Amino acid sequence: MGRSSARGRRPAATRAAARLHATSSDAGALATSLVSATLPRSGQGLAYRPLDDARRARSLFDYAALPWPRQDGRLLAWGAFQPASDGEELVGGVVAEQSSRSALLHGPVVISSQEALQIAAQLVSAILDHTVAAGASTLFAQPQGLDRIWVRYGFIPVPEGTLPEGLSGQTGEGLYAWRGGSAVWSLRRIDTE
Repeated sequence: MGRSSARGRRPAATRAAARLHATSSDAGALATSLVSATLPRSGQGLAYRPLDDARRARSLFDYAALPWPRQDGRLLAWGAFQPASDGEELVGGVVAEQSSRSALLHGPVVISSQEALQIAAQLVSAILDHTVAAGASTLFAQPQGLDRIWVRYGFIPVPEGTLPEGLSGQTGEGLYAWRGGSAVWSLRRIDTE
């Protein structure tokens, strides 16, 4: 079976492969810097930015009847804001609960009727960059009916038993995992130190 390009492997695929095989000492050089990963973004007339306090997104989770992470310790969060008469309104959020080199994504939750799936995808993209820059090498997410988004960003279905201790996932809901954006990885336990 031949390659579709005479030039060989695409640059993005080469970078992803390099991240998968990087040692811990050179992984930092390949990762996006934390400063650039947390820069505000915009799209669909909305502003996307990290939340200084993850609890700002709690009302969205309560509205959608989704569980909030059990620990308020190491949480990273992004929000989607739309213009409102009195400034702006939080219409979407995603939270990452980090434990060692793994993180569990909670959400995204979007309460806007405009392009909700696209807003959710933008939030996932932002939190991926942020958590990887903050040191996570494996991310987990529960489906929540967003299978298209998880697959688009390189998450693969994995057994629920692969979720590390210390992350507050719900059993019986399924689990997706991401490691460097590649579906080519084993389910063996990774070094969590």
